[in-house]
Amino acid sequence: MGWAIALHGSAGDIPLSLPPERRQPREEALRRCLQIGVEALKAKVPPLDVAERVVRELENAPQFNAGRGSVLTSEGTVEMEASIMDGAAMRCGAVSGLTTVVNAVSLARLVMEKTPHVYLAFRGAEEFARQQGVEIVDASHFITEENIDRLKQAKEANRVQLDYSQAIQNDTKKEMPLANGDSQIGTVGCVVVDGHGNLASATSTGGLVNKMVGRIGDTPIIGAGTYADARCAVSATGKGEAIIRGTVARDVAALMEFKGLSLKEAATCVVHERTPKGTVGLIAVSSKGEVAMPFNTTGMFRACATEDGYSEIAIWPSSKN
Repeated sequence: MGWAIALHGSAGDIPLSLPPERRQPREEALRRCLQIGVEALKAKVPPLDVAERVVRELENAPQFNAGRGSVLTSEGTVEMEASIMDGAAMRCGAVSGLTTVVNAVSLARLVMEKTPHVYLAFRGAEEFARQQGVEIVDASHFITEENIDRLKQAKEANRVQLDYSQAIQNDTKKEMPLANGDSQIGTVGCVVVDGHGNLASATSTGGLVNKMVGRIGDTPIIGAGTYADARCAVSATGKGEAIIRGTVARDVAALMEFKGLSLKEAATCVVHERTPKGTVGLIAVSSKGEVAMPFNTTGMFRACATEDGYSEIAIWPSSKN
């Protein structure tokens, strides 16, 4: 048994032709955030703190669809969401519909620790943020030229963008042009286990390009996009509706609990047998320090490290997937 950490920057149909100027900043952000997590674990920082710290950094990286890089709704606004879960205590917190909060994941933790509830959304969540004194900025802070271009393209095509190369229109996937050849997609997330087997998971997102105002994805739904218990911690990414229908994060833990599967077996089953192809990826760690990062999309921005010295930063499938 030893500590382990994994993080993701979303999964989708990421083209192998993704140009270096689009790929490398994301890889560097993953590398930097992974190092932050590793150093914290070596310093004996609790897993919940590590997960929050890493996701905050991912939210602050404009290359990803969370926090500063959040994509826009059909009305040109942002509606950010996040959740966090402490596996040891089975405590969790979640938020949705944020428009001014810099770090949604930290507000989700405050919901867990400072309220009798699990989930706050929209006006109530924003008011709670002001009460707690978390960092708030004008909503225009999140409106970038790049995401305005993405929204314009999606609106012209009358589509809700799901990933790098495809969109949904009347439940039919069709090709559409994308700004600068790619898109910020999915979520960011981090899962952590310390040397004592304590687990935590955190996830954050800006949602889908051109999503309906008020749409809530899998990220803040405990058991869908985020879950942690005594066996494993999971953070999912991809098409939120498919992840919700499949209760993806909880299913990994359930297969371990009720079927006795290993982390890798459970994660592989959920991704490749229980969810539609092209819709999901996840990162997971077990109480034994194992790591799994399967996906059924073209690629998933991901990184991991373990106490025994193994580390990986990757996008597309490797022999381990």
